[in-house]
Amino acid sequence: MSRKKIRKIDADDQGIAMLSDSSHNDNELNYVLGSHSNQRNYTTLNRDDIEQRREDDINTITNSLSISRAAAIILLCHYNWSVSKSCDKWFDDEENIRKSLGLLEVPVPLPTVNELRCLICFKYYPRDEMSAPACGHPFCSKCWTAHIRTTFRSGLGCLKLRCPNQLCGVAVGEDMINALTSPEDKENYGRYLCRSFIEDSRKRKWCPGPGCNNAVEFTVGSGSNDVLCDCSHSFCWKCMGEAHRPVGCNIVSRWFLKIHADSENMNRIFVKEKPCPACKRPVEWNQGSIAIRCPAPCKYQFCWSCLRAWSFHGDKHFDFRLCNKYQPSKQISEYGVTNECRGMAEDSVERYSHYYYRWATNESCRKRALANLQQMRAVHREKSIIDAWLQIVECRQVLKWTYVYGYYFAEQVSANMQQIFEDVRGRAEYNLEELHQYAELELKKYLEGHGPSMGLNMLRDKLIRLTGLTGRLFKNLIHAIEHDEADDISCMATSSATS
Repeated sequence: MSRKKIRKIDADDQGIAMLSDSSHNDNELNYVLGSHSNQRNYTTLNRDDIEQRREDDINTITNSLSISRAAAIILLCHYNWSVSKSCDKWFDDEENIRKSLGLLEVPVPLPTVNELRCLICFKYYPRDEMSAPACGHPFCSKCWTAHIRTTFRSGLGCLKLRCPNQLCGVAVGEDMINALTSPEDKENYGRYLCRSFIEDSRKRKWCPGPGCNNAVEFTVGSGSNDVLCDCSHSFCWKCMGEAHRPVGCNIVSRWFLKIHADSENMNRIFVKEKPCPACKRPVEWNQGSIAIRCPAPCKYQFCWSCLRAWSFHGDKHFDFRLCNKYQPSKQISEYGVTNECRGMAEDSVERYSHYYYRWATNESCRKRALANLQQMRAVHREKSIIDAWLQIVECRQVLKWTYVYGYYFAEQVSANMQQIFEDVRGRAEYNLEELHQYAELELKKYLEGHGPSMGLNMLRDKLIRLTGLTGRLFKNLIHAIEHDEADDISCMATSSATS
């Protein structure tokens, strides 16, 4: 990342970068998880997309190899739905592939007699009531149906169905299943085929989001492992847990094991009601922005995390680093934060409590923002509003994991690097809070008809500027952490300090 890519921010704009006119182009938005289609290394597939891609692959094999549709499905299932591998293997050794998969080149016809004996129930039936795979072994319709339904119990194993004759290994394909089974069984076979297309493929997986039926096609080795499905659920392609940039899967696993071990203590730390620092009345947090305003008549605005006045976090002071940087309790008294707010007396527990609290707070903010995003998608069509809430959700996801990064790695770098990291994260967090507050308060007033006085165009322009800047700051932060490049972090810190 070169210094030329870091754009200085005008302090007079109070944290809102005046982007160029191109920022109004949807393609210019800086989504943190690469949710914009132009930045993705993956594609979200709905049911229709899955069907279409599967049929395209089947048709490609059918046309390229001049084989039947049923044979193409069997070949693709065997090679995990890899079109290139299926073709390569077929051209390299068609004879052995046919033998191993039970695909006869020339089918054996049924004998030209009036009656044939079923090789399962040993009863005789008219020839037109008997069916046989390519090997020519005849079976009655009743025995065929029972055989096919039995294989359905093995799940995806039904896609590798063979002749009922145990001494034969000829494949039974989609054509025979459709001809011999009920509409219900045909539907079941179609579902198994759909599952195989996703679950047996190395480049496709189901979205793990609750109630989501989408799948994701991923270009492995092309960048981040984070995926954002169209259902708004984000996850890691590698471990299939939640998206966790900028930390690795092993760190996430260690973090959740620690949370589980300390769950009782952490439940006491993470409270949703605190006394107002000014009037001492209890104030409940709505899990949105961490900027809290005490109800009338007090109306004191303070930070939920550190309980300082919100004005202390202003752009000129730029003190998110003081708010969110861990400092032992004996060092914090000068900033006005008591040991009670930290929760624990022992340094190791106190340090963990510090990072856990901020991790959990941002997770709550993310869930609230996700609910707002889904509500906006259902009610409003204004793209800038949807984009803003999507950016908030993604940045909250990243921000919470930077605290896990801080917990495990902050003490492994120099004090100077720690300070630079806190500055860069503080800058990104400040802009996220500004965007979050604006989306929650100003947009809500406008959409409910209570203001603000500015028109929709001005509101949209400001929202786009905030969204673009926030995404850019978080992308820079992620890049610096993941690549562990001191020059990149220093460059961003210099840019922030001069703004």
